[in-house]
Amino acid sequence: MELYQQLVTKLKELNIPFEIVEHPPALTTEEADTFIEGIDGVRTKSMFLTNKKKTAYYLLIMDDQKRLNMEQFKEITQANRIKMASSDSLMQKMKLPPGVVSIFGLLNNDDHDIHVYFDQEILDEKRMSFHPNVNTKTIFVDTPDVLKFVEALDYNYQKIEFNDH
Repeated sequence: MELYQQLVTKLKELNIPFEIVEHPPALTTEEADTFIEGIDGVRTKSMFLTNKKKTAYYLLIMDDQKRLNMEQFKEITQANRIKMASSDSLMQKMKLPPGVVSIFGLLNNDDHDIHVYFDQEILDEKRMSFHPNVNTKTIFVDTPDVLKFVEALDYNYQKIEFNDH
């Protein structure tokens, strides 16, 4: 609960309004979606990825209905090989267990070494939903405020577009 409280404190400090929905633990985006049916906001999928040598880390935020084209993402990042980062790397870099990854984990990235990418498609949406560093809640934040949060932590982010094929 401590990581959640830190997030709430930071959002209030930045004057970022948010809506919280409490629910049973959700281990998948599909499960989480059932708890927030009918609430406006694009459902996001946050993927924590790394290169072959684990010298670079990437956080990719996209619509949870979309599939990641790993080859395309590899080209965008100019990495040799991209793969899902291990749960150990996730704990080390964001202090989060698998299934709870979100943009808000950047708050816990002491090394400040995660590259952030947003799929352009979700940036066109009014509001996004994420796990707020716990899987027993879902947080809704307006899209401009999500970007404001990232910038306030002094991260740059890139907007990327995936081809549909």
